[in-house]
Amino acid sequence: MAENEKALWDRRGFLRTAAASTAAGALPTVAQSTDDEHDHQDLPSDLALRVKALESLLVEKGLVDPAALDVLVDTYENKIGPRNGARVIARAWADPAYKARLLADASLAIAEVGFTSGQGEHMLVVENGPKVHNLVVCTLCSCYPWPVLGLPPVWYKSAPYRSRAVIDPRGVLAEFGTHIDEDVEVHVWDSTAELRYIVLPERPAGTDHLSEEQLAALVTRDAMIGVAKVSPPGEAS
Repeated sequence: MAENEKALWDRRGFLRTAAASTAAGALPTVAQSTDDEHDHQDLPSDLALRVKALESLLVEKGLVDPAALDVLVDTYENKIGPRNGARVIARAWADPAYKARLLADASLAIAEVGFTSGQGEHMLVVENGPKVHNLVVCTLCSCYPWPVLGLPPVWYKSAPYRSRAVIDPRGVLAEFGTHIDEDVEVHVWDSTAELRYIVLPERPAGTDHLSEEQLAALVTRDAMIGVAKVSPPGEAS
């Protein structure tokens, strides 16, 4: 499989598997997991090939538009999902009492805003500060707080990120354009099926006059994973 085709498969695999399995009259089983049973394994190659073959057939018959599927996945990966988390972060910045509740019991505080699901019953928020920077990874697979971050990005699931985030976190951050001073500690948090982490980024300077909605617009998915910082208004992230 060519590299670009592999990238497309990685990016759309989740929705394709669900759609293909439904079309075939059965729900996906290998990719599914519960809090009690989480095998941390990728889809078997034979299932991936069957899904790819079914997708190719549907595309050939004009029943599926790959471009439309890309747009759908991008929407959930980068817009709808992360916007939920951005609202949580903005409220924590604007409301000290809510921030205290968020740091004490993230799942309960996030539920206050209306975000909860089977992939986010147990969440923990870790706060960045002047001398601490937090980075989230899942070293075994791709455990991720879906209710507040949406679909995990392809790089988050990749083997290089999962291994190097632990071995060389500063190097990984630098590759994302995030340079951490030597006197700042970098803490790496390993998400699991039982506990998923979210970073509470530092509030950028010059934002005291902004509303929660305006603050939320500054927060990115990458900042809530920890590979980026939140930029002040008018500056690129």
